[in-house]
Amino acid sequence: MWKAVCLTIVATAGNNIGKVLQKRGTLILPPLSLKLNVILAYVSNFTWITGFLMDLSGAGLLLLAISEAPVSVVQPVSGCGLAILSVFSHFYLKEIMNAIDWIAITLAAIGTIGVGAGAEEQKASSILVSRVPLLILIITFLFILLNGWLRLQKHKSKDQDLILHEVVEEVVYGVEAGILFGISSVISKIGFVFMKQGYSKFILPICISISVLCSTLGFIYQTQGLKHGRAIVVSTCGAVSAIVTGVLCGMYALGETLPSAPSARLMLLLGWLFIIAGVSLLVFSSNLVGYLPRQWRRLSRSGMDRKPSSSGRSRESNPGTTSSTLHHLLPSVAKEKR
Repeated sequence: MWKAVCLTIVATAGNNIGKVLQKRGTLILPPLSLKLNVILAYVSNFTWITGFLMDLSGAGLLLLAISEAPVSVVQPVSGCGLAILSVFSHFYLKEIMNAIDWIAITLAAIGTIGVGAGAEEQKASSILVSRVPLLILIITFLFILLNGWLRLQKHKSKDQDLILHEVVEEVVYGVEAGILFGISSVISKIGFVFMKQGYSKFILPICISISVLCSTLGFIYQTQGLKHGRAIVVSTCGAVSAIVTGVLCGMYALGETLPSAPSARLMLLLGWLFIIAGVSLLVFSSNLVGYLPRQWRRLSRSGMDRKPSSSGRSRESNPGTTSSTLHHLLPSVAKEKR
């Protein structure tokens, strides 16, 4: 189990850091197109190609981790990508981190250790096939409810204050993106389980293709949320819903269970809780700096003043599946266009 946890950590590190390196590389590159000279410019740029290879390798390692461990283990651990990105930004991009950032990273690290120590090897459930259609219906019904709620608030906002509608929009898009990222991991795992149970080998590429489609749709929903709402709310809702979706769907559709030993079960549950708390705290850290003791607050403010402007927003990220790390680049892209 520790092998899968380590693979997930390396994979999510590659995804997050790779996206940042690609973003830094594009600062001196023309807009991406199919023209030969543009493609050669991207391939010959060391920073961009390094980031691209890291991102691609991270995606492969994440699939390998999903093939060897329960989704209820891989999905929460992948949520530590934001913490890894923060450490990378501190040492490579020279960003100054405040005390809350370090506390959040510590919580995420402790949670990862708890998940790795508490998780146990599991066998795929024999009732997998019968549960998948019902899971699809549940997810579809949930999306109908969320979008219905959003449309209802949009209709009400014509005559009332727009603030409530904006908050609902942030929450709905963030939750929907997180659900899709979590489902993406579950579908990939289903492909591996089907293959191990003797089904056709074509099942795996089909499931991975559907997984990529879910991640792409999640990115679209996430982009909509970031365009119209606050990144903090969208990020937190997406991160938490991705973890919860991965855990619940893994238990329901794949027959994953909590450890039988009480101590291992406690460590796993605390690990999930610590990871969610660490990710949420890391996203909200800039808002919570004002509640720090005065001497810590001064250090945080001075650190923010020294933070490079080109990467100041790069820590806003959603730790769900391979494509969920893209959105931390969007605020800086918008900033450059202005």
